[in-house]
Order: sequence, then C-alpha cells, then structure tokens
Amino acid sequence: MAAERKAQLKVYRGDKEGGELKDYEVETYPGMVVLDAIHDIQAKQEPSLAVRWNCKAGRCGSCSAEINGKPKLMCMTRMTSFPENEPITVTPMKSFPIIKDLVTDVSSNFRMAKKIPAFRPRPKEADGTWRMQQEDIDRIQEFRKCIECFLCQDTCHVIRDHGKAEDFAGPRFLIALAGLDMHPLDTLDRRELVKDEFKVGYCNITRCCTEVCPEHINITDNGIIPMKERVADDYFDPLRWVIRKFTGGPEKKEKAHLPVLQEKTGSK
Repeated sequence: MAAERKAQLKVYRGDKEGGELKDYEVETYPGMVVLDAIHDIQAKQEPSLAVRWNCKAGRCGSCSAEINGKPKLMCMTRMTSFPENEPITVTPMKSFPIIKDLVTDVSSNFRMAKKIPAFRPRPKEADGTWRMQQEDIDRIQEFRKCIECFLCQDTCHVIRDHGKAEDFAGPRFLIALAGLDMHPLDTLDRRELVKDEFKVGYCNITRCCTEVCPEHINITDNGIIPMKERVADDYFDPLRWVIRKFTGGPEKKEKAHLPVLQEKTGSK
C-alpha cells in the first residue's frame, strides 16, 4: 500500500506582541481537513499551539482562520483542495486582535450585537396566535443560517483595512438588522439607527462578505442592498420627503433606540 503524502504547513505562532510563521510537516490521510492537520501538529509537535474549535462539522463557526490568505473554516477546508508540494499557510483572522497563535479576540462582535434593539412583535390576535405570509418568512429565513463564524466581518474592508469594528455593524449585523426590518411581526423602526449608529453607508457592496460565507448566505444582495435602499428611501429621497411633509406619510413603526446596557461588575 502506497504511503500517504506529506503536507507542508506554515502556521502563525505568536501573540499581540508579535510572531512569525513556523514550518511543520504532517502526514495526510483521506478526508483530512486543515483542522485535522493543526490537531496533528498539536498532538505530535507543538502542544502549546493555540486554536479555537468546537464541533468540527461546520456548525459552530469557531475555527475561523485565514488559509493561504483567504478567510475559511479550517474544519471545512480539505487538504486535497490545495496543490501538492506547495505549503499551506494558516494564519489568524487579520481583522481582529491576536490573543495567541490562531486565536483572535472577536469580542467586538458581541458588543455590536448588544447594541441592536431586540425583536418586538405586535400583540397576538384574538385567538392567541400570530399570522404571517409564508413568502415574508422565506426571505428572512436565509439570514437565520448564520453560524457567527465572523468570516464576513474578517473580510469586510471597512473593518479589515480601516479598523471600524467598534463603529460599523459589518455584514453579520447588517443582515441581522435586515432580518428584523423585514420581519412581518416586528414593530420597531431601526432605520435611523442603521444609518447613524450602525453606519450602513460605509458599505460599498463589494460582495466580499458573500464570497466567504460558509453557509452561502447572499448577504449583500438579499440583506445589505435592500437595507441600504430602505434607508435611502426614508432619508434621501426628496419626493418621499415632500409627500411625508404634506400628507404625514404612511403609519410608521415605533422608532427604536439603542438599548441601555448595564456593565456587570464582580463582587469585591
């Protein structure tokens, strides 16, 4: 039986103070993914190598990294997808601060998530139920597939190249806001926040976020562009402004405000 081929990997080792790429060699086997190779290095060569992972099935979004410069899930990237005899470079996500090796600090995403006013449904009907059209639910169901791997946030140039992780919602949270805005039961109008607080205008719809999504969510065309159009209609369309000025316009949802967040403090 022929021996399995060996693969060369260049893996980033370091922390916030700095680091470098180190060379490793692993034996491959059928079905092997990049995360398997990283685990092999941990087990046999570098037990101190830090990597974040959980399910190894493309469901938890934990093992995000950059493989040959492209944001990917390590557990969903086959070793056979790369040319033989060429090294595979594995580095942490560029857009977030490095904690150690392949582990980055993605806490800015959780802070951004806390800013989004929660879903607020209208009152139930007389029989204690809500009724919706199936087509209204179909268009936002796609957004619920997000596993929060933050690969879209990583590849977004506003966050990656301009350091706006704390100011700009980014694609992950723009589709969350779009899903709320499109929901037939929601009663809050978040569009002013989308414009001013979440800065949808920063997005120039390059579709780089859509390209790296492991769940194949059409983030740009189905989420961000409709969100931008709604904001533009409300705040920058002069004809609509005149109509609202003289007629009051259609009945609007209740205007949303940023939630008041309480910082948790530990007991002394």
